Amino acid sequence: MSKNKPKHTSNTIALNKKAKHDYQLETKFEAGVVLLGWEVKSLREGKVQIVDTYVHMQNGEALLIGAHITPLNTVSTHYVAEPMRTRKLLLNKRELAKIISATQQDGLTCVCTALYWKGHLVKAEVCIAKGKQKHDKRATEKDRDWGREKQRIVRDNTRQ
Repeated sequence: MSKNKPKHTSNTIALNKKAKHDYQLETKFEAGVVLLGWEVKSLREGKVQIVDTYVHMQNGEALLIGAHITPLNTVSTHYVAEPMRTRKLLLNKRELAKIISATQQDGLTCVCTALYWKGHLVKAEVCIAKGKQKHDKRATEKDRDWGREKQRIVRDNTRQ
């Protein structure tokens, strides 16, 4: 008999909500992530934090910097785990060229917004982003609040 594994309803491992607040996201890319075995096991347990992650271009390669994957105590006893190590992102040449040309422009950067499962592979959602000013963040928050208020008004009027 086989053991019944719990089914995950979502493929999302981690979200970077801070990036959506601090940046205006423009172009999205899907990138593979080069990981070690203990990192994959930690990701399955959800022990990852990508709040301050960004993508750095070096020697024509994309590197994920700032992702913190906490090692499991049971897995990494025989190996010295480095939770904040730089991880390589797998993108094709056209995508790398677009990211390089975009990040060389003033005010644009590349951030990781999500990690998720695609089958048995770990993928990273990487976005070219432009930093928001404080007044832009306030305007976004006002629009979000007004959208919620409209939904409440419509819901209350349809009930009557």
